Amino acid sequence: MMPTQINQQLITIIAALLLLAGCSSADWQVRALPSKIAVAAALDNEPDPLLLGDIVLQDLPLVRMPEDVRPCCAFGNAQKVQVASISVPFFRYANTLAIDSVGPHAFEAGTFSYQKDAPNGSRGGENNGQIYTLRGGFIDLAHVRDTADNAIALFYRIYPKLGVAQTITLPDEIGPRSIELAAFDTQGLTAAQRWEVAATIAVRQAYFMAEAHEIAQWHGYRSWAPWSEAVSAYSPEDLYSNMLGAKIALALLSNNLAMNKELYNQHMTQWLSATLDWLEPVTIAQTNAMFDVIDGVWWDSTQPLPSKFMLLKRHYELGDKQSPYLVPEALAKSHVQWAEVSKLYQADIQPHHLTLTNSIHGVDIDAIAQQKLRVADKFQASFGHIPESLWRNGFSHQDFYRISEYNQIQDNIELAEHIEQKAPHLSELEVQP
Repeated sequence: MMPTQINQQLITIIAALLLLAGCSSADWQVRALPSKIAVAAALDNEPDPLLLGDIVLQDLPLVRMPEDVRPCCAFGNAQKVQVASISVPFFRYANTLAIDSVGPHAFEAGTFSYQKDAPNGSRGGENNGQIYTLRGGFIDLAHVRDTADNAIALFYRIYPKLGVAQTITLPDEIGPRSIELAAFDTQGLTAAQRWEVAATIAVRQAYFMAEAHEIAQWHGYRSWAPWSEAVSAYSPEDLYSNMLGAKIALALLSNNLAMNKELYNQHMTQWLSATLDWLEPVTIAQTNAMFDVIDGVWWDSTQPLPSKFMLLKRHYELGDKQSPYLVPEALAKSHVQWAEVSKLYQADIQPHHLTLTNSIHGVDIDAIAQQKLRVADKFQASFGHIPESLWRNGFSHQDFYRISEYNQIQDNIELAEHIEQKAPHLSELEVQP
């Protein structure tokens, strides 16, 4: 057998294994069992819609808590790649895409998925990447999907025990993580209100998981050991994209569109597409042009992945209010790509800001739900620039912002040194405040 034939067979086998791996996560479904109150209401001459919603969820089986984030996407376009100290010749990492190339969603997709976009639709992969939108700036689809998946998994842990103290264990990153839920009174809540409270807690905690991931990447967490993820820490589009996923998940839960994996995947696909359309996406050529415009200002195409300072602009403003980064018109006008993007500035389109509420039906969520992290021994050295009182005995999501402030100070020091020593062509750049 010729070597080329052997290689083709190997490729076929690897593709088949990836397909199996991408479809291997257990299916899940949730059955809504009516309570006696709901049955009595259904049989009443004038059924009360509020009582009809009094249900008990039976998980068959429990929805998996996703263990890995999707491997996408570094900020920029057509980046060079370096493995160890060796640059990969003639290779550029293309991670932008057009709106019509976005594939169907797959819960806990990991590195590979192959799903239908509708019951009678065709199968395809998620095809994650970056898209620039006029209302939301750059959107990282992997971040949108990850947070939505986490929110759904959390909801089906929170709702059945709403009001009862419980601990939800999360996958480790830089150490053990958990969500601690305190007991609180739910007697005054209707069935619909209990559902809404559980959903609001779930999406808020899913978003805080995303904030924790930004911190973890900065402090040395790697999903693949040989590859540093520092280049992705606090990337300007990350948290806006994560909050977008939380908002979509809340809509799906509110409309009862996530009772099993297939139902959730198909409706997440449709909601993601509709949301991106509402944010007014541009063409792939225009997204690439926008990355060209900010090259040397927000990112540096001369630096190969995974060099930390391929990323020049970072977003440290953690919290439940997020605003998009839109490319300034003045910057675009001064670039040779202005002809490609000038039409994007003709309409008076305002950025769309996102917020996650902390209070619903009288419940102060942060008072009863805390996301807690502990720093494992191997990562403690990376916290040397942060006061030990802030992290030594663990910290909660309410401390994330302060930790990020210290990381920002350290980044500014390192970036200034990088500009001085490694990148003389950036010497006139102002370090991001």
